[in-house]
Amino acid sequence: MMAILDANVLLRLSDPAAALYCTANNAVAILQKHGFELRSIPQSIYEFWVVAMRPMSNNGLGLSASETGSEIASILSSFPLINDTPALFSEWRALVTAHGCIGKIAHDARIAAALQTHGLTHLLTFNVGDFARFPGITILDPKVIAASVPVP
Repeated sequence: MMAILDANVLLRLSDPAAALYCTANNAVAILQKHGFELRSIPQSIYEFWVVAMRPMSNNGLGLSASETGSEIASILSSFPLINDTPALFSEWRALVTAHGCIGKIAHDARIAAALQTHGLTHLLTFNVGDFARFPGITILDPKVIAASVPVP
């Protein structure tokens, strides 16, 4: 089974000082132990880029472009990229129209569209409620996963 990692998980994994670093790390280890293939998608990488270079005072990681590039290389090494398909835009447009997506939710719709165009159903994200509106997505909550099976 394959699961996509949302940017919020990637950001926690890249910041050992983050309050949810251990939760994200344990959830990833548990999923991998249970046979999940974990992957990234372009939208999660785009969002990672933006937040990683945002100042820490604005809920970012405060990284330079060079540091962010290195972090992304590490992410792609650990969680190989599944590229967008030509059908992504049409699927995204259908989702934002059908679900009345306004503002930032349109970014989430793009993630949902990427999952759908690849026939995938599982998403590891801390933003559980943000994806509830999109049918066919199984939300994997790192907090629930990490609490269910302790990792030594």
